[in-house]
Amino acid sequence: MPLTLAPDEFKQAFPEESEHTEFKSGISRKQLQETAVAFSNADGGVILVGVADDGEILGRSLDGGTADAIHQVMRDVRDPGRYSIHEVAVGNRPITVISIARRQEGFAQTSSGIVRTRKGTRDEPLFGSDLQRFINARSATRYELTPTPLAIDASESELLEQLAQAFGWGRDSWPERLVEHGFAHDGHLTVAGALHLLRNPSEVLGKAHVELLRFRSDESVDYDLRLEIEGSLPDQLELAADRVLDELGTELVVLGIRRYDLPRVPPVVIREAIANALAHRSYEDNRTPVRIEIRPSSVIVLSPGGLPEPVTVENIRETTAPRNLSTIKALRHLGLAEDAGRGIDVMQDTMLQEMLDPPRFEDRGHEVVVTLPIRSAVAPVERAWIRELERRGALEGPDRLALVHAARGETLTNAKVRRILQTDEGTAREVLQRLRDTGFLEQRGERGGASYHLEGSLQPPAGLRLGPDELANLIENLAAEGPISNADVRQATGLERVEAREMLGRLAEQGRLTKTGERRGTRYSLPAP
Repeated sequence: MPLTLAPDEFKQAFPEESEHTEFKSGISRKQLQETAVAFSNADGGVILVGVADDGEILGRSLDGGTADAIHQVMRDVRDPGRYSIHEVAVGNRPITVISIARRQEGFAQTSSGIVRTRKGTRDEPLFGSDLQRFINARSATRYELTPTPLAIDASESELLEQLAQAFGWGRDSWPERLVEHGFAHDGHLTVAGALHLLRNPSEVLGKAHVELLRFRSDESVDYDLRLEIEGSLPDQLELAADRVLDELGTELVVLGIRRYDLPRVPPVVIREAIANALAHRSYEDNRTPVRIEIRPSSVIVLSPGGLPEPVTVENIRETTAPRNLSTIKALRHLGLAEDAGRGIDVMQDTMLQEMLDPPRFEDRGHEVVVTLPIRSAVAPVERAWIRELERRGALEGPDRLALVHAARGETLTNAKVRRILQTDEGTAREVLQRLRDTGFLEQRGERGGASYHLEGSLQPPAGLRLGPDELANLIENLAAEGPISNADVRQATGLERVEAREMLGRLAEQGRLTKTGERRGTRYSLPAP
C-alpha cells in the first residue's frame, strides 16, 4: 500500500467495507479485537482506522498512543495472524492501516475465547457444529509434544533431577509432572523431553545441536574453525555462549588509574540470542542445526524455521508467540532465558546502553537470522569515559550517545540530537533537559536558540581524545556499514570539514578507503575484496 493517496484514489481502492476491508472511526478495543480474529481465521484483510462507516476520512495518525493501543489489542487476541501497522496520508489527513494475514497454523480467538471468521462485512462468531468443523480443519499440535521412540526411563537421572528442582517438583510426582509440562506422553519422552533429558538429543531428533563457525573476513565462505556443540539444550546454550565470548574477547581501556574490560558484545545479548534460537527454532527441520557465525564485524545466529505467527520483524519487540512452549519454559525455570516477551527488549536495550549498534533481525521464511554488530561508531575509549561519568549519576540509554558527541566538542541543539538519536523533537528535548538538570550539560540561550555544551569539569582527560590511528579506525568502521560522506565523518567524530576531508583523503591514498564521485556527491567505502 502506498504511503500517500489522493482522496479519489482512496475511494477507488476502498469504495466500501468488504470481506477484506474494515473501516473504523477510532480504536474500540473490543471491536478491533473481533475484526482481527475474524481476518486471522479467514483470508486476512486490512483495518483502516480513522475512516467512518461511509468511507469519510476522519483521520487517525499513528502516534505512540495509537501504536501502543493496537499492539495491546493484538496481545489480547489469542493466536492472531501476522500483522503490521503503518500510516497512510489520504489527502492532508493521516489514517492508520492495520494489515492482518491469515493464520497458517491453528486459529485465533478473542480474549474471551470466541472464535470469529469474516463473512462479507461481518465478523461472525462460530458455534456448535460450525465451530467443530472449523476447529477440526484448523487445529494444530505443537511438534515439541510429539512422542519419541524412547521411554521415560531413557532420561539421564542427573538431567531429570536438575529439571525437577528447577520446576520445584517432588520426587514422587515426577512422572505426572513430566506429562503435565509436555516432556512425556504415554510412557515416552516427547521432543521437548528429549531436548532437556538426553545427553545427545541429536541421536534421536536429527541435527538438534549447535554448529559454530569462525571466519577471518566478513565476505569469506571458508571458515577456519568449525565446532559441533552437543549436549542437552541447557548445556548447548551455556557451552555455545561461553565459546563465543571466548572468541570475541574484550576491549581493554585504561583511563587514569582505572582499567575497563569492555565486552565487544555484552554477554547477556549473546546468551539471549542463542537461547532464542534454541527455544524457538523448528525441530521438524531436523537436517539443519542452529548455526553461529563469528565474523570480524558481527556475530550471526541462524535458527531453522521462520518466525512463529503472529511475530514479524516489525513487531518482534511488542509481540510474543513461543513455537516450543515447554522448551522455553524449562530454560526460563533454569534461569537461562528471559521471561516471556523480555528477550528482545534485553538485547536491544543492552546494546543501546553499551552504545553499540542495535541487533538486526531477518526472517527468510526457512530461517531467522539475528546479527549482533561488533563494530560501532563510538570508540571503546569513549565507552569507558561514559562509565566514568556514571559514577556521578545514572544515565539513560539515549543520554550516553548525546554525551559522547558533546565530548567530541560538538554544540548540541534539539535538531542535532534528533539527528544523532534518530528521534522526535519531544524526546530530544527530554534528553537535553535531563542532562542539563543532572549537571552533565550547560545550557546557553533560551527556547529555540538554546544550545548545550559539556559541563566544564567533565572535560574528558587527554588520553580520551582520539589519536590519528584511532580516528582512522573509527572512520573505517563507519565505512564498513556502507559508503560515507564528509558530513557522516563530521557527525561521528566532531572534526571540522577540512579536517574530515584531509583524514578521508589520507585513508584513500593509503588504500584503506575507495573514493567515488565528486564535490557533494563524494563518497568513501571500503575497498572491494
